[in-house]
Amino acid sequence: MSDTLDDSTTDTTDTANTAGAADERTTEPAMGFTHLDSRGSARMVDVTAKKPTVRSATAKGEVTCSPTVMAALRDGTVPKGDVAAVARIAGIAAAKKVPDLLPLAHVIGVHGCIVDVEWGDDRVLLTATVRTADRTGVEMEALTAVTVAALAIVDMVKGVDRSAAMENCRIVAKSGGRSGDWVRPE
Repeated sequence: MSDTLDDSTTDTTDTANTAGAADERTTEPAMGFTHLDSRGSARMVDVTAKKPTVRSATAKGEVTCSPTVMAALRDGTVPKGDVAAVARIAGIAAAKKVPDLLPLAHVIGVHGCIVDVEWGDDRVLLTATVRTADRTGVEMEALTAVTVAALAIVDMVKGVDRSAAMENCRIVAKSGGRSGDWVRPE
């Protein structure tokens, strides 16, 4: 079955019940979810009528590590190399790949991406901020950036600390677009 934006098409999966009926996949979303049509089928939201605006999103996450790994991170002696540099590059690359990973995500221009890596007492603190001037937000890009940066850290330290774990990955702020600014209450 082909998903189309043409309201005059019909769904041929059940011709006895829908022959000649307008395709409802482009009408009101089901249950308030914009990625579901009125029948509950998944769809990519049509954003062609929206004007591009400057948008930003910030995500945070953490990687918990053993005291031994935290000391190696601070000293720069992790056997696989520069953990912070690899995490930053992995996060930036991931932000640009979101439409390949999430089937209903729009292809948008990632115009800026910063991934910060900070050594805490017993964990690595990650922050990713993504910016665009496009028709839809970059929350998924920021969340993907911080999550993949965390995954890169776990990959680089797993030989020394099998208990390293990604935790608390979340959107903490967004700005721009019709819904405006939002900040997660701490």
